[in-house]
Amino acid sequence: MDWKEILRRRLATPSTGTNKKKSEQELKDEEMDLFTKYYSEWKGDRKNTNEFYKTIPRFYYRLPAEDEVLLQKLREESRAVFLQRKSRELLDNEELQNLWFLLDKHQTPPMIGEEAMINYENFLKVGEKAGPKCKQFFTAKVFAKLLHTDSYGRISIMQFFNYVMRKGDSFSLCLNSSGNQRFWYMLL
Repeated sequence: MDWKEILRRRLATPSTGTNKKKSEQELKDEEMDLFTKYYSEWKGDRKNTNEFYKTIPRFYYRLPAEDEVLLQKLREESRAVFLQRKSRELLDNEELQNLWFLLDKHQTPPMIGEEAMINYENFLKVGEKAGPKCKQFFTAKVFAKLLHTDSYGRISIMQFFNYVMRKGDSFSLCLNSSGNQRFWYMLL
């Protein structure tokens, strides 16, 4: 419809005193009807164009009941595989010795008292040479955590090595705890 036609109809309606203003409730009802109509049209169009929302994954699966033997076995096996994978990520004594040797080799002078320090460039070099298991420890976030008040922007080699040892001990504690997954959530 065009505006001329709408105005003609409006003028053609007799303007007697019987036309009352709509009550507030009628206005709210009309507004709600329009809102519902437009929202459902918008929602319907959007739903058809974006298929991603139809495939949202489930985040929680209930534990299998006692009579569901196959699901219990599957859960046990998946937990065992997860623990094996995490245990392979732990550093053994040889890798820890290699890490200490690399840190000591790449220390940055001057030393503060008896404590050897390392700057960020050498920290990254050690990270490249240390191997894939150590890669998780050689991040800017870890370096920033251990960076305190050194005027040269270095961290203590001993503090970093202790950090790596504590993380490894925490993971091994989790691996050795029987079924208590609360530890994993604190570490990850």
